[in-house]
Amino acid sequence: MPPPRLVFVVDDNPSMLRGIKRLLREHGFASELFETGSALLRHDDFRSAVCLILDINLSDGSGIELRHCLADRGVNLPVIYITGNDNHATRMAALESGCIAYLTKPFPAQALIEPIERVLASSS
Repeated sequence: MPPPRLVFVVDDNPSMLRGIKRLLREHGFASELFETGSALLRHDDFRSAVCLILDINLSDGSGIELRHCLADRGVNLPVIYITGNDNHATRMAALESGCIAYLTKPFPAQALIEPIERVLASSS
């Protein structure tokens, strides 16, 4: 059975969600999109996802806090953080939370795709 190729994406910017969805599709990945952290928390099946792309500054809270909340619920998907507001404290908090990548918008397409492919390679 092939590994799952579904990526969950949380970003409160609809155009960013559409762009990431298009990029993932071009590289053979399906995506499930969420505009808020609370929408993701209402989702009940995380087993099919290979990883989670999380915006750090969401309209309803911090992506880093969302990551901790998911971990408290037993959801330990690999996380790629994306942000348009990079600073040292945020970067350190993101890295300490256990992310596989931290990307500052705008980022090159390969910077997003490579960590996902590494996760797939390590799980096969």
